[in-house]
This record gives sequence, C-alpha cells and structure tokens, in this order.
Amino acid sequence: MTPLEKRIGYKFRNALLLAEALTHPSLSYETQRHHFDNQRLEFLGDAVLQLIFTEHLFNLFPTCAEGHLTKMRARLVSREGLKIHALSIGLGDYLMMGKGEESSGGRVRASALADAFEALIGAMYLDGGIDPVKNFVLAEAAPDVENLRLEPMDVNPKGRLQEILQALTPKSPSYSIASHWGPEHQKTFIAVVEWNGVELGRGEGRSKKEAHMAAALNALQRESWKPVKKSAGEETTAKVGDSSE
Repeated sequence: MTPLEKRIGYKFRNALLLAEALTHPSLSYETQRHHFDNQRLEFLGDAVLQLIFTEHLFNLFPTCAEGHLTKMRARLVSREGLKIHALSIGLGDYLMMGKGEESSGGRVRASALADAFEALIGAMYLDGGIDPVKNFVLAEAAPDVENLRLEPMDVNPKGRLQEILQALTPKSPSYSIASHWGPEHQKTFIAVVEWNGVELGRGEGRSKKEAHMAAALNALQRESWKPVKKSAGEETTAKVGDSSE
C-alpha cells in the first residue's frame, strides 16, 4: 500500500484511478502535454458525498425538516469542511501539480484540497463501490456529525469560528478553562479561546461546553483574528481588549 492508501485505509485495485484523483489540472496546462486530471472524478465524488451524507442525516435526524437537513448537509460538504478532511490525511503532499501552482501555495489552497478530496472519493467509489467509501467518509466526518447532534444548527459558534479560522490557516483554535467557582452541583466556568498565540474571546457557562460556546461567540463578535493597522503601517492581529475594537 502507498502511504496515502494506509492513511485512508483502502488499497486501490486500479492504481491509475488513484493517480488520476491526485493529478491537478495545472500539470497539463503547464507542460502543454495531455495528462488526465482529477476534474471528472471531482464531479463524481461530489455526488457520492452528497448521497452518503443525505442518507446518513436522513436516518440520524428522523424529525428534522428538509430545510434543516439541507443546511446540515451543506456544512458537511462545504469547501472548508472538505479542506479540513484533506489536511487530516495529508492529501496535499501527494498531489501532482504544475510548479507554478505549487509555488503559489496550491498544496494548501482550499479549492485544490477540496477538489482533490472529492476526486479521491470518486476514485474510491469507482474502484470499490459505495461501502468502503461510506465507511471512510463517515469515520472521517464523525466529529462534525456529532457537533450537529450536540449543537443547534443556527447556534453553533464553535463550528463557525473554526470554519473562519481554518480558511486562513490549518491551525485550529484551542479552548481552555481559565477559572471556575461554586459548589460541585452549581459550578460556573470561564473559558478562553486562543489561536496563533492570540486570545480571541472569553465566555462564562454552567458547564465547560457552555463556557466554550460562549467564548467562541465572544470571539465571533470581536473578530480579533482580523489584521489591524499600526501607526507605523505594520499589520498585526488584534488582541482582545485592543482599543481598535
């Protein structure tokens, strides 16, 4: 098995399908030679992902209306969501692309990674059918699906904050409990969310989970990850409590 096959837990019978899934269109454009690329497999993989998540959400949330199910599916198959899955298996390291695309950050670009992940799904489907694809996809997306179960779709500040930050860099925000007080049956927790060494927000709650969500909401309100101008013309990231807020 190749290193990528080991990471996804699937051995391709037709290695050409895997090669096609990993070939970025820029390779053919730059070399001016005909190469297959992953665009057709991307088209197929998108449909396969839609089907898998549609069926899974339909069975998991039997009382949800169509509109709510559509919103949940859209989050699971969003470009940023697929980028995160691609990063988790190191997919960018295996892409074959033109030198110009690579030098401009193509291996970590959201569009390239999301497209390649869809192409990989399409290749797996053609090679082995729906069952191995479903097993891989649902295992990979299990934390995201669990978040949908635990947090209402329209009140999910942690998920929204993660999507915004991971569009900027693969690094995820981290949460910690700064302090707590009160008796065991009625504790109050103060949570802090940090990212790239910056405290983005703080929140209070009756549980750690509630405090984490409050901290994420505070961070979304402050938008402290955005660059601000210094008087000398430099750009830095706003700290919580900066007068620029």
